Amino acid sequence: ESRLNFINFKKLNVVAAASSSAFKANFPPSFSFFYPISIMSSYKNLDGTFKVESANCKYTKDSIISDYSYDTTVVEGNTVKPQTTKMQFKTERNVGKTGVMLVGLGGNNGCTCVAGAIANKLGLTWETKEGIQKANYWGSLLMASTVKLGHDNQGNSVYTPMSNMLPLLNPNDIVWGGWDINGTNLGDAMKRSKVLDYELQTKLYPYMKDITPLPSIYFPDFIAANQGERADNILTGTKQEQMEQIRKDIKDFKAKNGLDQVILLWTANTERFSAVEEGVNDTAENILSSIEMGEAEVSASTVFAVASILEGCTFINGSPQNTFVPGVIELARQKKVFIAGDDFKSGQTKMKSVMVDFLVSAGIKPVSIVSYNHLGNNDGKNLSAPSQFRSKEISKSNVVDDMVASNRILFEEDEHPDHVVVIKYVPYVGDSKRAMDEYTSEIFMGGKNTIVMHNTCEDSLLATPLIYDLVILGELCARVQVKREGETEWESFHPVLSLLSYMLKAPLVPNGAPVVNALFTQRCAVVNLMRACLGLAPDNHMTLEHRFESTLAKLSSESEHANKKMRLS
Repeated sequence: ESRLNFINFKKLNVVAAASSSAFKANFPPSFSFFYPISIMSSYKNLDGTFKVESANCKYTKDSIISDYSYDTTVVEGNTVKPQTTKMQFKTERNVGKTGVMLVGLGGNNGCTCVAGAIANKLGLTWETKEGIQKANYWGSLLMASTVKLGHDNQGNSVYTPMSNMLPLLNPNDIVWGGWDINGTNLGDAMKRSKVLDYELQTKLYPYMKDITPLPSIYFPDFIAANQGERADNILTGTKQEQMEQIRKDIKDFKAKNGLDQVILLWTANTERFSAVEEGVNDTAENILSSIEMGEAEVSASTVFAVASILEGCTFINGSPQNTFVPGVIELARQKKVFIAGDDFKSGQTKMKSVMVDFLVSAGIKPVSIVSYNHLGNNDGKNLSAPSQFRSKEISKSNVVDDMVASNRILFEEDEHPDHVVVIKYVPYVGDSKRAMDEYTSEIFMGGKNTIVMHNTCEDSLLATPLIYDLVILGELCARVQVKREGETEWESFHPVLSLLSYMLKAPLVPNGAPVVNALFTQRCAVVNLMRACLGLAPDNHMTLEHRFESTLAKLSSESEHANKKMRLS
């Protein structure tokens, strides 16, 4: 209380009076006075572009080239060895004209994604009962979050939009297209989805009504039978013929719009898992042969992925099924084309990856995790079928594995919390998904702790920004190359883009790489990669300049000098 009073005194310019006995006589004897050196602001924001001035970062017309020391720690038995790898990063500065083709363009996510980009490009506003709303990209990691860039001479942390770090694709500039098994135009699909406010829908409808999905692949065996009533816009012919049509669609879309690159993203129905069978989908050669032969265990999403790879286009899977069977991964590696997946991480699972990380990191042992969902959109309808629910259950359940395995004080080898996931279809709630979680943990001296959480998720409004992020980050990865000390050739990222894991429930990683689900670890990987491209060290959060008397005194002196210069000017 006394510290708060002191701060108020400073605002009234009466700090000096606090040292006089007459002034102190106005307060009870128990009142304490504080005389800090200064009170500094904690945060500043840098919204404009910036340039790194360092011998480690060079800007050319076409590229940003940085020298970077990658410091790691190798543990061999009981011996710990710091290790440094000298590297160079090269980031192309030019963001080419980009098209995105969504599989499931007419679904809730697809039409909301296109509508959101148009609304932002036009700067639309609309009235709701809460007042005037303005188009934004909130919920997007890359478009609406900030990162700590460094600190100023007074010790204030300086933050900048993540989109400010490197040249990035802007969703406003994307050309949108895609496929859907339902032929409804996007204007009417937007109305059907009931995701956006009514007045916004009326403003967007003229821009959406002429966008019609291309006919899509429909293999009834892989999705719920209840989707048959929507399937009025489907391709016919053999699996090989349908794949060739998808390839033609990609070529035509790219040529018609004068695009430099096309990215495909699956936001259609969850499929059942495909059986991985020797001779069918276990190698690149076999998956191509199986499509040609019309093998039953080749799913629609796998056909789309193969078509995308053969056209040299990044393919991202936003659903939980095993689109990337071994043969598809091998094909991507052969063709050096990026793939990423699986399953958008937007609501309940994102919270789970934060909560379990917190509990285990705090030395608290979660022993039971029970997650319940109900939703009423078409995703929920499709997931009401057992095979499709099983795909979703697997992707939701594995999200805690790496965090549990990180703490052998709490968990024995192969010990895991009881983890149950339930999803129910309730048509009335529509896109407004309800998620309820109960976390039961063991704590100090045999105690128990239970955390219960209720989360109302506007499903498509949380998932759509992830689509933007996946596309933006996937496009950036195509412009970044690395060269280790002593090497002469630049190397691109592995075709399996594990860097996109922040947005995905069940991250696909290269063979031999660990799966990381902890949300803040995933975010740090993205931020520190961007810093490496600028020759900047990772932000380690030590803030040693605020831990010692000597450095605090220096910062205070510099702050007073800066304030004096401001008053004189």
